[in-house]
Amino acid sequence: MFYNILKTLLSVTFLFVLSLQSSQAQTQLIYPEIEEKVDSLLKIMTLEEKVGQLNLHTGTWDITGPKPEGNAAERYKLLSNGGVGAMLNVVGAEATLNAQQIAVENSRLGIPLMFGYDVIHGYKTIFPVPIAEVASWDLKAAETSARIAAIEAAAAGVNWTFAPMIDVSRDARWGRIVESGSEDPFLISEMTRARVAGFQTEDLSANNTIAATAKHFAAYGFAEAGRDYNTIDVSKNTLHNMILPPFKAATDAGAATVMSAFNDIWGIPATAHDYLQNDILKNEWGFNGFIVTDWGTIRQLVPHGYSPNLRTGSKDAIIAGTDMDMESEGFQRHLADLVNNGEVDIEIVNNAVRRILRVKYLLGLFEDPYRYSDAEREENTLYTDEHRAAARDVARKSMVLMENRTNLLPLSKEVNSIAVIGTLADDKDSPIGTWRAQGEANSAVSLLEGIQNAVSKETEVHYAEGYTLAEGRKNFVSELNFPEDDGSGIEEAVEIAGNADIVIMALGEEGFQSGEGRSQVDISLKGRQLELFKKVMEVNPNVVVVLMNGRPIAEPELYENAPSLLEAWHLGSEAGNAIADVLFGDYNPSGKLPVSVPRHVGQVPIYYNHKNTGRPVPQQGDAGTVFWSHYTDESNDPQYPFGYGLSYTSFEYSDLRLSKPSMAMEEEITVSVNVTNTGERAGEEVVQFYIRDHFASTVRPVKELKGFRKISLDPGEKKSVSFTVNSNTLGFFGADEIFKAEAGIFSLMIGGNSTDLLSTEFELTE
Repeated sequence: MFYNILKTLLSVTFLFVLSLQSSQAQTQLIYPEIEEKVDSLLKIMTLEEKVGQLNLHTGTWDITGPKPEGNAAERYKLLSNGGVGAMLNVVGAEATLNAQQIAVENSRLGIPLMFGYDVIHGYKTIFPVPIAEVASWDLKAAETSARIAAIEAAAAGVNWTFAPMIDVSRDARWGRIVESGSEDPFLISEMTRARVAGFQTEDLSANNTIAATAKHFAAYGFAEAGRDYNTIDVSKNTLHNMILPPFKAATDAGAATVMSAFNDIWGIPATAHDYLQNDILKNEWGFNGFIVTDWGTIRQLVPHGYSPNLRTGSKDAIIAGTDMDMESEGFQRHLADLVNNGEVDIEIVNNAVRRILRVKYLLGLFEDPYRYSDAEREENTLYTDEHRAAARDVARKSMVLMENRTNLLPLSKEVNSIAVIGTLADDKDSPIGTWRAQGEANSAVSLLEGIQNAVSKETEVHYAEGYTLAEGRKNFVSELNFPEDDGSGIEEAVEIAGNADIVIMALGEEGFQSGEGRSQVDISLKGRQLELFKKVMEVNPNVVVVLMNGRPIAEPELYENAPSLLEAWHLGSEAGNAIADVLFGDYNPSGKLPVSVPRHVGQVPIYYNHKNTGRPVPQQGDAGTVFWSHYTDESNDPQYPFGYGLSYTSFEYSDLRLSKPSMAMEEEITVSVNVTNTGERAGEEVVQFYIRDHFASTVRPVKELKGFRKISLDPGEKKSVSFTVNSNTLGFFGADEIFKAEAGIFSLMIGGNSTDLLSTEFELTE
């Protein structure tokens, strides 16, 4: 076959090339040796073969079975003729091998396929959902989970993930906040760099790495009313300062691909947004990977009211910088004709094909298209003890201790009796969470199992369901079903609670209650969970609430009355063991909230890095006035602020100091603080650094996260933590869309959350 000739002519010594790469080359994905080979291949490709590379299709038949008939026959023919550039949802070493053989050994040029999949928080070994992982504020943990996910996915033939999702969101109603993870662009940016490094490493050609996708470009997390796929309306100021920084971080880290968003921006759908895709991403940032649409978004240009039909939509998308079409079939059906009729310049198509071939070379697919499809490696690599141990460690780091009013936690493993209450406590499926890749249903360690594994043999553990929760969406058709809870389980739960020394109560969300397409107007506890909590508290004050959820839950009565409350999220395969590690003191919780928790859904969107108003507080001499920015029936403040989280020990911040009181634009200063462990246990603290620009050419937020350090301290130990401040730290995109710092007075703040901060001021001069 021609493939063998092509392989000989275009073989690449990847390890040698990549070992010599510079950081700039890694960022730009450009290597002269690869560019030469891409150009050589482009010259011998027909227009139809070029168009074929721009199509991403899902597997619509059993790849390992016989040649398909009926509707799937057309897809099979396309695959055989080089009409498909990549496939998604084809997983497993055998399936990807067979699909690759169809493409490589039957088509004229034998160009290999990429295989994409939603590897979001693990492949077979499931790690905490992204919002939980971001709550760890632990970059090593984020890189580790992505690394193991890549190792497992690559062993199963997948070489491309549609992750990380890096959409800043301020709205807990939006179901996909579980997947994006934070209201803060700096925190998401740091996590993005770690995750891209974990997926891709420094050698994308290794057979245990996968290409990362930064998604969704852009502003998807600002959907109006928190309703998924809805329109958005943001200013350029918000776009540049709050939404785009994580995507810039992703491209700087070398992310191979970017996925466009479902929404419109300023009336132009993202898939057809020339300003976003060409002007910013490809030209200004110099991104040299490729842009892939989300599912069917070229086709969706028609219901958006932007393109009158799929043919025009395909033209709009390719001209605006879209390189690969996922499941719209627009490029497949219309692009060649658009080029032949002179409506689309062939150089636009060449540019898109070049970007896709570039990534395929980087993945080593031309050297060996079957490098990812090794059944023996798949069998020996997935769901190993080592990977599960890592998942347990990341899960422990992801929990946030919200309350410990009576120091009930940590619990003794020798306690006489424990009442474990709540359907979620015995749920082995919900901890796996949404977007679970190949994680098996009901495979997680439940909270009940984790407790039973941890306590002494003499401890009596009793369990009652207590409430009925939704059956989650197990596929993409049926909606969540919340059956009527008749309260029949409350009596039994209250009875065992009254007879126990300790009550551990699991409350929250079913695993599919948050996620794509799962927006909600009510973000309080569903069903009769709160009623159960109050009745249990009447018979036993020693209650530990374990929240399992994928979004912030607004439930002030719970937060204000629970003696101890642990935000545990959906933690993955080892959830129950990890939670038990924290409950019984084998691990001191160190997580911090990556989002603000509202008191009421009416406060949403709520976020710490808001701008001030002209009337932020009652005006002087106007005591009792209502004419300032507030609610008359609720506080402005969240239930818990961004960055909040307790520990089994305590930390004291002192001696905030600057290396000098002012600096010029080209200089830098250091701000330092002492942090002391004033408790009796060793612990970790996330030291958070914020700034405020007091006066600028555009209004700036009241504070912005600009750095953080996670440090370990023994009892009585003190450490000095420092952050460097330069013009880049202080810069922002102004009305002129230029990133720069402006002279003036700044506050520098350091503390353990976004509210409790030590503060000092300095001046930036010209």
